[in-house]
Amino acid sequence: MDDHIDSDYERDFLVWTEAQVALLRARKFEQLDLENVIEELEAVARRDKREVAHRMEKLLTHLLKCRVQPERISNSWRRTISEQRKQIARILKDMPSLRPVLDHYIADSYPDAIKQAARETHLPPSSFPQQNPYTTEQILDEDFLP
Repeated sequence: MDDHIDSDYERDFLVWTEAQVALLRARKFEQLDLENVIEELEAVARRDKREVAHRMEKLLTHLLKCRVQPERISNSWRRTISEQRKQIARILKDMPSLRPVLDHYIADSYPDAIKQAARETHLPPSSFPQQNPYTTEQILDEDFLP
């Protein structure tokens, strides 16, 4: 391993990344900084999964707010719901392997969505269904609003 490339990882991530890409394109696999390449790929996968979870929580929060305060549904809430659905759909298009685990993300995000909706509406968490009342299809359906 070239010490220069290894030190670039610590000093200048962009330089290191470009060097790793150049080595890959040149098929110089033996010169790759494999440990750091593996670490970075794992970090990318974690980041993408966290993004889906974050967007799902935000979407569920707004669906819950609409459910318990239909008289307060605003264009802002509608835009947030629409934007989260659009971004989740884009992620699923780019990474279809996430679709089979979407129910897992929904289940994990739902309790946090209740807490967030309670904070934003100033209602007790008990005001919201303790079990997710929505199907995955409803959650992702651009025309569905509780």
